Amino acid sequence: MELIIDRLWNILHWSDFIYSLTRNGKEMKKIIETSENFTRTIIRETKEKYFNGELKIGDEKQKSLMEVLLEHHLQTKELSEEDIREEVITFTIAGHHSSATSLIWTLYLIGLHKEVQAKIQTELDWIFGENQERPASNEDLKEMKYLESVIKESLRLFPSVYFFARHISEDIKICNYTIPKGSTCVMMPYLVHRDEKVFNNPEKFNPDRFSPENLIKYNSNSYIPFAAGPRNCIGQVFALIEEKIILSTLLRNYSFESLEPRDRLPPTVDIVLKPSKPIEVKIRARTKTS
Repeated sequence: MELIIDRLWNILHWSDFIYSLTRNGKEMKKIIETSENFTRTIIRETKEKYFNGELKIGDEKQKSLMEVLLEHHLQTKELSEEDIREEVITFTIAGHHSSATSLIWTLYLIGLHKEVQAKIQTELDWIFGENQERPASNEDLKEMKYLESVIKESLRLFPSVYFFARHISEDIKICNYTIPKGSTCVMMPYLVHRDEKVFNNPEKFNPDRFSPENLIKYNSNSYIPFAAGPRNCIGQVFALIEEKIILSTLLRNYSFESLEPRDRLPPTVDIVLKPSKPIEVKIRARTKTS
């Protein structure tokens, strides 16, 4: 990620030829070759399992993204193996970094707001009852409504992907302005989520904005942490499930206290929107009551 940022900020490195001669360019080439070789190996091995009968097309068992894409490739040929490789690399690299950053921000905000943390833990105690050590089931995840609101509010304040771009395929008129066909339009969720016309007191951390009764007040395009439209984030449902599982496991067993106020921990621009310095958090084991 650091290599990508360094290249973005150095205009001389925008040239593929010049960049290929630099130390960073050579390191980037090695990283790309390693990731491409790894994914090609996985695709080849998975494909062989279909050919030798270990995996069957149309099997009702749960499938990985790789298996779903490969089945489509084998049945229709609409996707090439290179298409699959690119999708898997995108899913793996983009998903892990953004989800980890989102978890950091959410735990930080929970640690700043004791009343929010208490409500989450009350919800989790009710869901898991006497068996607090068991893994979360699908039904448990559906019941984590307040925790989901907390995650969504955290993503409103600190969207991991703070900007995304779209190619304009036809002239679009907005108010008295025309965005011409062929333009590149950059959207910034970080700013969209701070529109006072939509979100009252937008800098305030308020998970109740995303309670079921309040959600109906918002236009769907006023909240876009995973982008919007046909090219929105392929992993948004997975990301929410992942965060629920991790946060519910942590908060069932521990309480968190963030030691830095928000005005002393501004976000900084990287590939994702991350804290400007390491976050200091005090962790205490929860007292188990019988």
